[in-house]
Amino acid sequence: MVKKNDEKIFIDLGNKLRKAREEARLTQAEVAKAANVNVSYYAEIERGEVNPSYIKLQAIMKALKIKSLDII
Repeated sequence: MVKKNDEKIFIDLGNKLRKAREEARLTQAEVAKAANVNVSYYAEIERGEVNPSYIKLQAIMKALKIKSLDII
């Protein structure tokens, strides 16, 4: 079961990734393809519905050309 505080963390992460994607003028599909993840999975991350693995998050940050400090 996901705790309420964890849900907030997932939503905050998703919002930061969405903002970075929009600033980069990329679509969810473009980010997903570059990060080698399914577009629906990436959309779930942006909505704060799932907790991506560290490896997937690293791939997404690379696709967005951002550093971990940009989303912490």
